Amino acid sequence: MSLDLRALTFDVFGTVVDWRTGIAREAEAILGARGHALDWGAFADRWRSLYQPAMERVRTGERPWAILDVLHRENLLHLLEEKAIGDLSADEIDHLNRAWHRLDPWPDVVDGLTRLKRRHIVAALSNGNVALLVHMSKRAGIPWDVILGAEVARAYKPAPEAYDRAAAMLGVEPGRCLMVAAHPGDLAAAAARGFRTAYVRRPLEYGPDKDRAWPEVKSWDFSVAGFDELAERLGC
Repeated sequence: MSLDLRALTFDVFGTVVDWRTGIAREAEAILGARGHALDWGAFADRWRSLYQPAMERVRTGERPWAILDVLHRENLLHLLEEKAIGDLSADEIDHLNRAWHRLDPWPDVVDGLTRLKRRHIVAALSNGNVALLVHMSKRAGIPWDVILGAEVARAYKPAPEAYDRAAAMLGVEPGRCLMVAAHPGDLAAAAARGFRTAYVRRPLEYGPDKDRAWPEVKSWDFSVAGFDELAERLGC
């Protein structure tokens, strides 16, 4: 397929980085040191489950704008209360909250992005705030050209403004932007704003025992197993 693409925009949590493994690892290191014994994967899943509802309250105007670090910390406090964990200091809570800054990329990501950026702008289009994404990228060596977090657009995906403002900031028509994500809903929202779309399968996002089949949706421009395959398909 030949498309006149200038910019590739990427979802981050789940598409670029393995949030579940990283959060489980960090929770075990911090809470386990305090003597807590939990199912750490389930802890990560529960924290993540609070993510969309928190952003929805911002999207609907129920609460004022807040960056994801703030929402994550509020959700963490809720989760610690739910688990009856009350022995962490404020510094320990802050350190655990910044676990989202210390996530590892999937194995194909760094090399794949390095290839893709030879011919295209590669931009993070994430619900993460700028500091979170910068710290994550520096630690993991993720070679973004630019980071367009929700803080920049002041809109959480899948709000239309998140995609519209990203294309405008890059100075690229939406039809020359390719949204790359492991989540069909993100791709559908981007396509509705004129973006081309690439689905990337991440079967381990929710853990090794929750492998998900390839979705039935066939409306994407590309459907690939990883960034290396996407680079091949785009001639990079």
